Amino acid sequence: MGDTPTREAIATVWRIESARLIGGLVRLVQDVDTAEELAQEALLRALEAWPESGVPHNPGAWLMATAKHRALDLLRRRGMLDRKHAEIERGPQGVPADLDAVLDDAVGDDVLRLMLVACHPVLSRDARVALTLRLLGGLATAEIARAFLQPETTVAQRIVRAKRTLAEAHVPFDVPQGEALHGRIESILEVIYLVFNEGYTATAGTDWMRPALCDEALRLGRILAGLAPHDPEVHGLVALMELQASRQRARTGPTGEPITLADQNRARWDPVLIRRGLAALARADQLAAPRGPYALQAAIAACHARAATIDATDWPRIVAIYDALVEVTQSPIVELNRAVAVGMAFGPEEGLELCEKLAEEPALRNYPHLESVRGDLLYKLRRFEAARIAFERAAELTENLRERDLWLGRARNCEPQN
Repeated sequence: MGDTPTREAIATVWRIESARLIGGLVRLVQDVDTAEELAQEALLRALEAWPESGVPHNPGAWLMATAKHRALDLLRRRGMLDRKHAEIERGPQGVPADLDAVLDDAVGDDVLRLMLVACHPVLSRDARVALTLRLLGGLATAEIARAFLQPETTVAQRIVRAKRTLAEAHVPFDVPQGEALHGRIESILEVIYLVFNEGYTATAGTDWMRPALCDEALRLGRILAGLAPHDPEVHGLVALMELQASRQRARTGPTGEPITLADQNRARWDPVLIRRGLAALARADQLAAPRGPYALQAAIAACHARAATIDATDWPRIVAIYDALVEVTQSPIVELNRAVAVGMAFGPEEGLELCEKLAEEPALRNYPHLESVRGDLLYKLRRFEAARIAFERAAELTENLRERDLWLGRARNCEPQN
């Protein structure tokens, strides 16, 4: 395997395995910064070794073993290995033979434990979300910043302060129970969904989607539903992710090019995920009324899942659900999505009117999807030159190369259709 393909493989492995790696190390060294440093050292070892030896059969296990060896060396030098560790029968490499048992936890999932630690109440809400995103899935600071529509420097400083706060507060790296767990649910849900969204439509790079991140978010959501089975919004989020994930196979063409919702072959939507999503939504509805923000979004996704075609979709119902969602969230992005639904339900003129009002929102000033929505509505109104400019502006603003190609293609096609 050549050097470049190996490095690409390492990047993929890191994206998938970094959260598990850091989560396991946090329990061993009891410090987030140290765990991250050890994980990065293991990554550097892989960058040195794998181009020569090839990618191991189980690269995640290789990284974990390498990082654990380094962690134990570090703890020995710091005099932090207690008598219990010293008494453990040692394996042939000088590592505790039952180290994995030592690292076992009540939840049985290092990623979820790491999220719970990062969402500790000692941190502000924004700090909880930013730190968890940084540790979960290896999201870059720039990607987190775009998810929040905030400057990268702001997010970077927030992450540094969050780590420092956890260390200074001597936060225990354990799993909260009862009300303590319930109190962290909201920020955990937000983190999971932001990770899912990064996988569903990647912020930057050459891939339209990162399915591994969607899978990880879904896995965490399902685990959280088991831990908090009576929380309706947990089930609402799971429903939303299941229903959106059901479209993944239809969202790209043969060469990975994006396919928008209007052009997707719905026969390729996954019926198993749709059934799971509808069941989770029904569970959320059984637990509480009115619906919370995730259950409302899941209800919108359910309208799409039940429709055989884009034109058969119950758009007036979707607008009504968006009305409720706007009230709950006060989010300009939700209002933009509502404008799309209004355009489908009541005509592109009404949708464009709402869209133009949103252009004054500071948070949407450089948001590429505002321009792409404008372009689509303008095109439907046969205002082709204005549509072309809007699509070109959307292409200029996005950092995802696949998305850029999509909007540039739409711009080239902005001409009257006979």
